[in-house]
Amino acid sequence: MSYHGVVLAKQVPDTKRITGEAMKDDGTVNRAALPAIFNPEDLHALEAALAVRDAYGGTVTVMSMGPPRAADILREALCRGADRAILLTDRRSAGSDTLATSYILSCAVRHLDRVDLVFCGRQAIDGDTAQVGPQLAEKIGLPQVTYVEQTPAIENGTLRVRRNIGHGWERVETGLPVLLTVTDGANTPRPPAARRLMKYRRARCRFEIEQELTKALLDAPKARIAAKADAVEADLKARGLLIEQWGLDDFEIDLGWVGLNGSPTKVNRIQSVVLKASGTQRIEPTEQGIHDLVHTLIQDHTFG
Repeated sequence: MSYHGVVLAKQVPDTKRITGEAMKDDGTVNRAALPAIFNPEDLHALEAALAVRDAYGGTVTVMSMGPPRAADILREALCRGADRAILLTDRRSAGSDTLATSYILSCAVRHLDRVDLVFCGRQAIDGDTAQVGPQLAEKIGLPQVTYVEQTPAIENGTLRVRRNIGHGWERVETGLPVLLTVTDGANTPRPPAARRLMKYRRARCRFEIEQELTKALLDAPKARIAAKADAVEADLKARGLLIEQWGLDDFEIDLGWVGLNGSPTKVNRIQSVVLKASGTQRIEPTEQGIHDLVHTLIQDHTFG
């Protein structure tokens, strides 16, 4: 029996390259000021889904909610082995907290024909809440297994997996469909394949098609650009190079539960923290210098 796995991936700011422009005045992330990357633990979720497909057959769909530039990680997912990519982008969803995000994702997942497994990274590095996966499972009505630390095994419709419980692990069995949140210790994500890189670097979503045509057809009427975009989109779809683009009007949803208005989480205040060194001490790069440093650290109870 084959399985359809859905991976929910997020494009996140690279938190290793934070600058003073990282936050807006309203407490939301200024994504335009930071380099964007594939959320690290979502890569492990993708690898888990691909491993299940490779072992049992089926397909893997990767879905990402975000601004149009989130198509970058969907191209990367296709290059790593995903079969289908869907971008959920709509200005009305901007500012959504985890509650609103999980609601939007739950409506989108329900819109798919069949879902056997939903894979999420344990958490995203830009929020560290680990809430979206469990909230999504609750809204869809799926059992969930969190902190998964190995590739699931499936036999006769029963999924078996090991999950981390902090100071140990436990084995869990559950039926399908199910939602899993995957840790960074579960596997080693496969790199993009060279042949798929050559193919899917040309994959585009509708927004990117229109953007490229607008630049190429200067001063062309909007109707002409739209007609040309329709033709390009149809061609990409026929060649398997279309990143599907969904808006909130493409599936059943209550708009009162999305965006800032549908998000009960509010930022109270933002505080800039500046760390200043109280002093410096030169350590000679000699064996005696290292010995003296270790001795000082022990005396100060930094060690021991």
